[in-house]
Amino acid sequence: MNQLFLEQEMLKRFSKHSIIEGIILVIIGAIGIFVPTLMSLTVSLFFGWLLIFGGLTAGYHAFKSYKTKWLAWLKPFILIVTGILILIFPLMGVEGIGLLLAVYLFIDAFASFSFGFELRPLKGWVWMLFNGVTSAVLAAIFLIGWPLDTLWLVGLFVGISLFFDGFVLLALGIASRKKS
Repeated sequence: MNQLFLEQEMLKRFSKHSIIEGIILVIIGAIGIFVPTLMSLTVSLFFGWLLIFGGLTAGYHAFKSYKTKWLAWLKPFILIVTGILILIFPLMGVEGIGLLLAVYLFIDAFASFSFGFELRPLKGWVWMLFNGVTSAVLAAIFLIGWPLDTLWLVGLFVGISLFFDGFVLLALGIASRKKS
């Protein structure tokens, strides 16, 4: 009986927090979909700050471990300088992120094609090929419009991803609320 009570309490908490997080992500995702340039710049600035904090962390480690070794300071220096450059020139950061996404999508397409052909005798192997085609088309869209279209594509894709993440969490939260 106590186990059932604990599961119901956990389900209530999950429901509440999933609904709250889902609503927030749907709103942020919708902003990204309707104002993709703003979302792209936000992603770029966030990435720049991540690099700076990563550089500071690496610098702290270099200071504590290798004070006199100049090569130990190379990584923190590169991270911090790159982060600062992205903060100063966020459009270039978006272009770089777009190029990285294109490379990732091409690699994903290649992996999906390879895996799809390995699965060939199995039912449904075509779906893996479809995934590969989708990734290749998205990568081509990034590269064909690069660097100009990258400004809105990065924000649009991030917005769509966040919107659907939020939608799924919202649906799970509502469904779990009905169960409890």
